[in-house]
Amino acid sequence: MRLNRPLVFTDKVSSALSAAAGRRPRLRHILICSTVAAGSAIAGFSAQGAEKAAWITTWAATPAPRWSDDLPAPFGVPEVLENQTIRQVARISVGGNSVRVVLSNAFGEKPLTIGAGSVAIAGKGGEVDQATLKPLTWGGKSSVVVPPGAPIVSDSVALSAEALSELSVSIFLPKKTALSSVHWDGVQTAYISGPGNFASDAAFKADSTLKSRLFLSDIWVDAAPESQAIVFFGDSITDGNCSTPDANNRWPDHIAKRLQEANRKVAVVNEAFSGNRVLTDGMGVNALARFDSDILSHPKVSTVVLMMGINDIGWPGENAITPDDKQPTAQDIITGYQQLIDRAHAHGIRIVGATLTPFAETFKGLPTEGYYTPEKEKIRVAVNQWIRTGGGFDGVIDFDKVMEDPAKPGYLRDDYDCGDNLHPNDAGYKAMADAVDLDVLLGPAK
Repeated sequence: MRLNRPLVFTDKVSSALSAAAGRRPRLRHILICSTVAAGSAIAGFSAQGAEKAAWITTWAATPAPRWSDDLPAPFGVPEVLENQTIRQVARISVGGNSVRVVLSNAFGEKPLTIGAGSVAIAGKGGEVDQATLKPLTWGGKSSVVVPPGAPIVSDSVALSAEALSELSVSIFLPKKTALSSVHWDGVQTAYISGPGNFASDAAFKADSTLKSRLFLSDIWVDAAPESQAIVFFGDSITDGNCSTPDANNRWPDHIAKRLQEANRKVAVVNEAFSGNRVLTDGMGVNALARFDSDILSHPKVSTVVLMMGINDIGWPGENAITPDDKQPTAQDIITGYQQLIDRAHAHGIRIVGATLTPFAETFKGLPTEGYYTPEKEKIRVAVNQWIRTGGGFDGVIDFDKVMEDPAKPGYLRDDYDCGDNLHPNDAGYKAMADAVDLDVLLGPAK
């Protein structure tokens, strides 16, 4: 274990840590509903106990609370559902012969009642493979009530799921249910039924669809003894914003495919959230506050990849996003990074830093064009310089150099730009993944 030098906190970082200390932990205690498997599952929640873990997270989506209308990105999710079924699709990274599903009521103020649930190999348009359709149970029961602030893990389901296959998870909400724990930018179609329980139906008639994740936070599979997990901790660029929906073109998705092609037993866990910041809440909980719940909660984690900070730089100041927020300095962000580095190392986890990609003229011509200024660019450059040369990270991925237009320093390449001068398109996300040295992700051979 390696610890960096003692930290000197600026006011910005001190306030973020104080807020984190007062926030209710999200995944500190998970409800395990299968008593037979409880011991092995709990063991998997610490890096030190990873060798004994029976399960590994093969897919994840970070839940967050609803935000107010003063932010420019509309939440875009209904406030409540009642007597309706939700069907959601997720492409897993590593495969297994048994599956468990984690649902989250992290930000719910009331108990969440799940009337029924199922998991299956996904088909097209919300359909599933009937032969693989299995009911979910919790402690042997077909329904469960999840307390406010808690997630809950289903019993083990015998289901053979290959690496990179798509699973479909359905849950029936019999009572009036506030949609309070949501992964906003799912880039994947979720199907919502009309009245009734359709969790056990192979076909699914949707009354509506949306591109967010509702309550579904993790999928586990039984883990090979030598397997490990890499958690990708980031914002919208890691969350896949602007990529083609239902196509799995986030850059960590391409990393998962590369790892499988290289015959590596490595799970890819994407704990990014669009709009996320290192130091401050807004669209999602800040990175300092959610590090324990979204990194340390996963079994067999060997490495975390951090790519976050551009929203800390871009959001504050004279713009329509958060005009009253104080602009952090480069050192504020770096001190936040050092906190995350020390906390990872304290648990025996490697941490790899990714440089912040170019953002010149982001949102130009829109009310939010103040996201970019020449002064903010200087902060990005200083942060990237520290990532490359500061010596804090166990490895570095220089996405800035991959994505920068060689003819226009500070600008995103036109052929990688989805149109807002900030987010990559599908080609850009693939280029990012292709540029990653897998040995940097996996670390020295053991």
